[in-house]
Amino acid sequence: MKYVGYYRVSTKKQARSGLGLEAQQQVVRQFAGTQGQLVGEFVEVESGRNDRRIELAKAMNAAKKAGASLLIARLDRFSRRVSFIASMMEKGVQLVVAEMPHATDFQLHIFAALAQEERRLISERTKAALAQAKRKGAKLGRNGRILAAANKTRAKDYADQFRDLLPDHWETMSYSELARSLNQAGLTTVNGNRFYPQTAKNLAAVLSSSP
Repeated sequence: MKYVGYYRVSTKKQARSGLGLEAQQQVVRQFAGTQGQLVGEFVEVESGRNDRRIELAKAMNAAKKAGASLLIARLDRFSRRVSFIASMMEKGVQLVVAEMPHATDFQLHIFAALAQEERRLISERTKAALAQAKRKGAKLGRNGRILAAANKTRAKDYADQFRDLLPDHWETMSYSELARSLNQAGLTTVNGNRFYPQTAKNLAAVLSSSP
């Protein structure tokens, strides 16, 4: 089986430093090495909200010419919108997600739809909480920024304590696998709760963004 690897990072800083990119490459290359052959790789530096993907167009053309599938590490690195994923699937190139290689097109649509709905609900809850705080007279400007910075520092300090406790190759684990491993080790989140895929993802993001 032939594959064309596609990677997406949101900023040029991430592309230069390898934050997020190296983990994607490791997952894709490992999968391709055991399942077939990697015939090309393309890196996109673009926000997931932007549908204009120059490197993706190149990757899909390369896949068509080689009779290959488009291989990505995780679905959220491809896109977080159902409509975009659906439109790409209609272009005649098979999409393979290394994290869930046996997922059908229908299942990928379902996973994308669930993620999209979760983000919508989070956004609504955040807006509602801010509106409630404003009605109570809270000042959301400078105080909000100070609180956000303090929470970010707290999360980073707590995450740093995990570095020596994480399993080998944790960067290539799915978030479900990472959460399960952390729970089995008796570790908890910064709030003292069990890890779930989303909180494992948050932890991985903090660890990947700090030296």
